[in-house]
Amino acid sequence: MNRRSFVGSLAVAGVAGAQTIKQTRVFLLQQFHLKNGTQKARLDQYLSAGLLPAMAKLSQTPLLCLEGVVAGHLPQMSLISGYGSEAELRSLREQLFVDEAHRTAFEAWERGEEAPYENYSLALLAATDYSPDLAALKPPPKAPRIFELRVYHSPTVRQLAALHERFAGPEVRIFARCGIHPILYSSTAIGPNMPNLTYVIPFDDLAARDKAWSAFGSDPEWVKVRKESIDRSGQISIDSQISLHRATAYSPLR
Repeated sequence: MNRRSFVGSLAVAGVAGAQTIKQTRVFLLQQFHLKNGTQKARLDQYLSAGLLPAMAKLSQTPLLCLEGVVAGHLPQMSLISGYGSEAELRSLREQLFVDEAHRTAFEAWERGEEAPYENYSLALLAATDYSPDLAALKPPPKAPRIFELRVYHSPTVRQLAALHERFAGPEVRIFARCGIHPILYSSTAIGPNMPNLTYVIPFDDLAARDKAWSAFGSDPEWVKVRKESIDRSGQISIDSQISLHRATAYSPLR
């Protein structure tokens, strides 16, 4: 990925919601793998003092900034933003380039003895029909929440469709009953581990997360639904990637 392509990709997150999003159809997930040293502080500085102020000039739509807590690589930072369409995403990415303060902050972030990150990945996620819009809580939570990112890989597109059917039907209802309230459901349109279902769940803290998943695992309807799903379509999810993140203090969506 060349420098302009990278800047453009990063800019997409910065201008999420430059137009009012009435229905989120795509999400952009950006992840930075860092090493211990200056990289984390430099990225925090760029996001909090460069990208987010520039974004605020264009929109009040929130961007979710996450710091890895339990993940395959630490330190890690992730950004999630939502859009009404892919066309909107492509048009918005250019708007950030005209902001001189942002360009200065970006160039400062790139400079230094260390590279700004170890590696960078991007995934375009297509929202499901049953996904809610990405939106901030009103009023905002008093403390940053824990966000759980789950990626379920299916062996075939047919079985991914069966997985979405199960989620859209009984599973989302059982989730709500057990205290699990995802803020987005999606399939990766461009990115790794395809085909998959990717979703994000906020919890007040780790204790609330443990309580909710314990209730879900022992829910009689879930036990019945899972067995019926396997009998009908086989193992529709063969690999699960689960990571925990904390919203940063400067994240517009917390």
